[in-house]
Amino acid sequence: MKNTIKTALITGAGSGIGRAVAQALAKDNWTLILTGRRKETLEETAKICGQDNVLIYPSDITSPESVNALFDKVREKYGRLDLLFNNAGINVPAVPLEDLSYEDWKKVIDTNLTGAFLCTQQAFKLMKTQSPKGGRIINNGSISAHAPRPMSVAYTASKHAVTGLTQSTILDGRDQNITCSQIDIGNAKSDMTKKMEEGTLQADGSRKVEPTMDVNEIGRAIVYMASLPPAANIPFMTIMANGMPYIGRG
Repeated sequence: MKNTIKTALITGAGSGIGRAVAQALAKDNWTLILTGRRKETLEETAKICGQDNVLIYPSDITSPESVNALFDKVREKYGRLDLLFNNAGINVPAVPLEDLSYEDWKKVIDTNLTGAFLCTQQAFKLMKTQSPKGGRIINNGSISAHAPRPMSVAYTASKHAVTGLTQSTILDGRDQNITCSQIDIGNAKSDMTKKMEEGTLQADGSRKVEPTMDVNEIGRAIVYMASLPPAANIPFMTIMANGMPYIGRG
């Protein structure tokens, strides 16, 4: 029997980009699975999406046990997963490289990289065995995967590593009908970009107010990427606020 529902798991779904993507996928008739650390923010996202059948499952993606439990729940409730959006990510305050604490370094790497890997690993196990076999994984990268900001070593290293994760996932998923993409986002307006309204540290040491864009544009982009048939893929998409200092010398 042909699958009649499209299931999408969004990590970091309680705010910002995750919430915007959840809204866009809901409008496109995807069945949502929302995860993040705080149940109350996930419930707010579900309410905004206006779906009755949303699965809310708080989890800690840095914990293998928590990720396993999340995917066990997905398998139990739906029996399949069609889309994983590895969105959850954090940053830490900008400090000189030599002053970055080990704890802050580990916090960023554990969330941005290891969390994405753990979810990808479990998604592979489910997507390989479900019928029909296969699915799609989209990783939230960053402009920082191409051009770092000053004093951002942990975040930048994590996002470069996500690119490696994306490329390896593309290769390893080919014979399993699993596709993988990465969306590199620049200055989508959210809680993470509020400081940009006061000025952002530039490579020359100055501070400048940078343009931002509507976070809902990310949702539209993800819906398009997710709508492609298994035979087609967008390995990498960059979407950014027009005018931000990325292309050119700035």
